[in-house]
Amino acid sequence: MKKTILITGATSGIGKATAIALANKGHHVYATGHTDDDVEGMNLFLKENNYSIESFKLDITVEEDRKKINGLAIDVLINNAGMGESGSLTEVPMDRLIKNFETNVFGTIATSQEAFRQMISRDSGRVIIISSLAGRSPRPFLGPYSMSKYALSAAAGILRQELKYITRNIHVSVIEPGSYHTGYNQRMMAKKYEWMDPSSYFWNVTDKIKKMEAFTFKATEYRSLNSIVAKIVKAVEAKKPRLRYVAPWWEGAIVQLARIMGK
Repeated sequence: MKKTILITGATSGIGKATAIALANKGHHVYATGHTDDDVEGMNLFLKENNYSIESFKLDITVEEDRKKINGLAIDVLINNAGMGESGSLTEVPMDRLIKNFETNVFGTIATSQEAFRQMISRDSGRVIIISSLAGRSPRPFLGPYSMSKYALSAAAGILRQELKYITRNIHVSVIEPGSYHTGYNQRMMAKKYEWMDPSSYFWNVTDKIKKMEAFTFKATEYRSLNSIVAKIVKAVEAKKPRLRYVAPWWEGAIVQLARIMGK
């Protein structure tokens, strides 16, 4: 069955690739963006490539933008929009930590609530939350991001259990991507150097931190988005979607093994 799907944060990276994949399978896709400029660039791309996808601005932290969902009959909401702050939790400015949660957690839940209103009223639909393996395998100096993603994975499980009390026809799934090369990780890592200065506890080891992060992502980042997009498409189309989908599989296996070993 073809579905009407709204994806937040879909003008680049995984969200954009997912929008294209779902449209190619015949679904009606709304690929929303954070800013007017993002949407303008996306619409130009869609026109040049003749994709049957609609794009408009939806900042998940803005109530007026979230209300736009009310006028659309959405079968599936994919919560992909998010941001990433980096820096040690010993000193990261609290306004940055708060903003990370306001976007990734509170914005995602508020957007989902808008979708749930119509889904519950008609007793059908599904909500998919894009989290991250970084939530289950925290990395040093990515605390703000990892914490917010851990919260999202927990939220998906809670929502799924709660909805079982009133319906079996509304599904919630969480997608936990590993490392993919979209430029997102590099931008996130660089953010801490916007505020770190000689007063930072870690100022004298910044070179060591940069080398560690560069090595880690160079060794783990997948260039192709195919594996994670396939998981999202599966969560959209599955008759009985699972709670959790992970890609790449080997990174998920490593995280699971580490947890079993208590690391």
